[in-house]
Amino acid sequence: ERRTRQVMWLTAAMMVVEIAAGTIFNSMALLADGWHMSSHALALGVSAVAYALALRMAHDPRFAFGTWKIEVLGGYTSAVFLMGVAAYMGIESITRLVTPSAIRFDEAIPVAVLGLVVNVVSAWLLSTGDTGHHHDRPGHHHGHDHHDLNLRSAYLHVVADAVTSILAIAALIGGKYLGAAWLDPVMGLVGTLLVGRWAWGLLRDTGRVLLDAEMDAPIVEEVREVVRGLPQPTTVRDLHLWRVGKGKYACILSLSTGAALDADAVRRALSVHEELVHVTVELLHVTPR
Repeated sequence: ERRTRQVMWLTAAMMVVEIAAGTIFNSMALLADGWHMSSHALALGVSAVAYALALRMAHDPRFAFGTWKIEVLGGYTSAVFLMGVAAYMGIESITRLVTPSAIRFDEAIPVAVLGLVVNVVSAWLLSTGDTGHHHDRPGHHHGHDHHDLNLRSAYLHVVADAVTSILAIAALIGGKYLGAAWLDPVMGLVGTLLVGRWAWGLLRDTGRVLLDAEMDAPIVEEVREVVRGLPQPTTVRDLHLWRVGKGKYACILSLSTGAALDADAVRRALSVHEELVHVTVELLHVTPR
């Protein structure tokens, strides 16, 4: 968490510098790189704020399943904002392709190089984080190392920023030494696609959680598989499953059975799947003919 916060502040500071420099020096490549960095700074920032809010409201009885969805709602809001940013970048880049304007390459290139240096330092900070905590249960097929996954996600975002910085440098150098000023707004369009693609993915993932669209998740079939392994005849009458945390689910299961079965036995059978943190079981006992 400490390293992620450090990278967040580094990324946010460089984002401000690149957006300001891109505006002053008239470079879409710098603006694209800055706005692309903003997408990742927002992601890291939302996680940090959500963590603080979750701690503050941890004992608030209004939250039936905890405060994790604060982070999800924050991510969704950030994604909506970023879609607007992508639209702005695309319109501005196309405008500059149609109506070229002078770019101050000598000032813009050092700023782009500085952006690359910041990304390399950020990647180094994240790559030296502790990723050695694994908690796989015997006989269970799912790893649940959420800290490691979050750290890896942040690392990949920073690497993507570094690639964008390299493209910005290449566009500016090409414009200065080859006279290909069109490379700068083209780089703006590339940035538009990167930010738009990332924002759309975030909208899709957070929207799925907020709308409880989880019935196609692999854990649903795994629950049915557990039921098939119970004393027969036992059938699923109703099944509802939704996410209440990172990789954690609540489940309501209604079963019809003619076997000598109780709810505790069903919960014990389902306990092999540690994703299921809150299970409600309803049993309808029928007399075998």
